[in-house]
Amino acid sequence: MIYVRRDPNLIPERVLRVAERAQAQLEALSPENRAAFIEKKSHVWRGFARYLAKMSYGKCWYSESDCVQSFKDVDHYRPKKQARRSDSESDDGYPWLAFSWDNFRLAAQRSNQINRDDDTDESVGKGAWFPLMQGSKQATWDDRCIADEMPVLLDPARLADVRLIEVTASGKMGPTKLCLGAADRTRVEETVKRLSLDLPGLVSARKQAMRLVQELVELFEQKRSAAEVSEATSAFISVHMPAAGQVDMLQRLTGPQQPYASAARAQLRIMGYGELCVPVEQAGAVA
Repeated sequence: MIYVRRDPNLIPERVLRVAERAQAQLEALSPENRAAFIEKKSHVWRGFARYLAKMSYGKCWYSESDCVQSFKDVDHYRPKKQARRSDSESDDGYPWLAFSWDNFRLAAQRSNQINRDDDTDESVGKGAWFPLMQGSKQATWDDRCIADEMPVLLDPARLADVRLIEVTASGKMGPTKLCLGAADRTRVEETVKRLSLDLPGLVSARKQAMRLVQELVELFEQKRSAAEVSEATSAFISVHMPAAGQVDMLQRLTGPQQPYASAARAQLRIMGYGELCVPVEQAGAVA
């Protein structure tokens, strides 16, 4: 998962106005007519896709995948028509957020849509799944207190949430040391499962990014060791085999434009070069 700083300046005024008109129409409808109206207006949120993509350099906000051969959905973080709170409980969700771009997340289809894990055959994918933590307030049409809710699923638009999850040495996602107790760890585990963040293809892609970082670091360390042999060797390496380019490349691999930058950052931290990582809050910035 990557942190994405949402930038309204990237969205044309005309696109925002279309959403505002749809919202005004929705507000005037009776409860039984809202779902049908929302379904009929799907072009409204789809119109935001290219601008959401600019905010994340084309990457899925959940999986960090940049696969150009797959369509990406505009996911409603809080489900617009039905919210599944558990395997047996559901409700009407958050229809008043159907046209709110603050609720939109760019999502690869395997993260957003219900599908199967190739290894376990388990059902994965977010779909309408949106449980709340025990004791959380729950927003409704008449009491839209979403700021008081405590969602289980981590949100890539919240830096505090993104800081709870990281790529581990195995290439899978796991909790960071900033998780406080079982509740935070549960949020991470549920997010990984429901957003399909550990599917085999994703883990393989992260490992590939981590191997590249490992090779570059090892090459740098070889040069560093050789430079310590003598002043003459050090001078020769400085002139003919400069390491600055490798260091620059390592840092670029952790930047926001790169797919699986979080995996590159993880590998640098594992190898003791965490100071080269672009900070998560900067990684979410749009150039």
